[in-house]
Amino acid sequence: MSTTDRRRWLALAVVMTASFMDLVDATIVNIAIPSIQRDTGAGFSAIQWITAGYALAFAVGLITGGRLGDIYGRKRVFLIGTAGFTAASLLCGLAANPEMLVATRMLQGAAAALMVPQVLSIIHATFSGEERGKVFGMFGAIIGLAAVTGPLLGALLTQWNLFGLEWRPIFLINLPVGIAGLLLGRRFIDESKAPQALKLDLVGVALATAGLLMLLYPLVQGRELGWPVWGYLLMAGGLAVLGGFVRYERFKSAKDGSPLVELTLFRAKSFAAGVGVQLVFGAACGIFFLVWTLYMQIGLGWTPLHAGLTGLPFSVACSAAAGMSVQLLVPRFGRKVLQGGALITAAGALIYVWESARYGQGIHSWQMALPLVVMGVGMGMIFAPLTDAILSEVPKEHAGSASGLINTTNQLGNAFGLALVSVAFTGSTVVHAFGHAMLWMVGALAVVVLLMAALPKRGAHAPEADAAASGTPADEPVLVA
Repeated sequence: MSTTDRRRWLALAVVMTASFMDLVDATIVNIAIPSIQRDTGAGFSAIQWITAGYALAFAVGLITGGRLGDIYGRKRVFLIGTAGFTAASLLCGLAANPEMLVATRMLQGAAAALMVPQVLSIIHATFSGEERGKVFGMFGAIIGLAAVTGPLLGALLTQWNLFGLEWRPIFLINLPVGIAGLLLGRRFIDESKAPQALKLDLVGVALATAGLLMLLYPLVQGRELGWPVWGYLLMAGGLAVLGGFVRYERFKSAKDGSPLVELTLFRAKSFAAGVGVQLVFGAACGIFFLVWTLYMQIGLGWTPLHAGLTGLPFSVACSAAAGMSVQLLVPRFGRKVLQGGALITAAGALIYVWESARYGQGIHSWQMALPLVVMGVGMGMIFAPLTDAILSEVPKEHAGSASGLINTTNQLGNAFGLALVSVAFTGSTVVHAFGHAMLWMVGALAVVVLLMAALPKRGAHAPEADAAASGTPADEPVLVA
């Protein structure tokens, strides 16, 4: 293996570790909420904002974060985001009251919005089409592993009460990981940016941020406030603002070629269809992961550690299927793999509903293993190939903008899913409500299967395809030394 090749794979390890850190941090907090509430005296609203504040800051900053990488360099913005995320994690761990914890969690989300979009951008700019298949397989495995590692790690760190710090180690554990990422990233990641000079679209930033906040805030707070009328009006206003954002971006593109979002991306069928799939699939995941936690810890009365260990079969199956789908199945069967993954996930959900109804409160962890493995395999078949399908025809100079849009769409989908939980999670008991919510998830997956029919039958994995999409010779990647 050449020195250059070794550097690329070491750089990949760095950015994937940072991505894993973010994915774990997004889920690790939920498991420690009771400890945080006891220790800080936080009320219900503050507890909600400890999780929702991170998600909001993350979602509204993603598009801007991706574009900043295109303009100022993906390595530079990645390192700034990693440094900010690490510093915010320290402040979270030192928080003296709920207000400080909410503020530092929002700071953490904003830093993640700088860091995370650069991961896909760096991969897209550093690896050729053939190599990206293998890379996205690894990326999907990381996503699957993080899905359960977060709650399990949070349960262990909280239960161990290291040095009498209660919940604080769930944030402080990011410090060594973040510092290592900064040192190794600075050494091994090569700089890359858009080849032509771009400017930051400040008006676009303001419109996108305002529109997303108006749309997401009522979704996050609506359930607690009883879905007031003003929430629906705010969401309608948010859609209007986002419509204005699209019109302004067309004007900005024609004026100087430096829009925040490159709307020409949607001319690529794979990107437009893939974003739609990501939105609905994100909603299905948002429903599942929340109701699953409520089902085990509230409905069945299990401890956080018991619930976390129960999810291990899902994590292992998802990780294994993600790698296999990209490297072996997608090259041979194309989009049928993604459609099959959605159908398998739906089948696993239906098995779970049947078992939950049959065994009721007496269900055991081992009885959940079958549906969790089936669902893990199905989701793993979607996670990694979907990302590759969306980016397959994206020019390298717009990788940051596309990455930001992909992550924002995923966050929006999750927000919609969480909002639907209040409607879907209904029943006389939590156990019955779980079955009802899972049927909603199956319905969302049916929509996903239909939308996937618009994806290209085969992905563009050849280096020549990348060159044609970017206007760059296949052997001359757009990198800055």
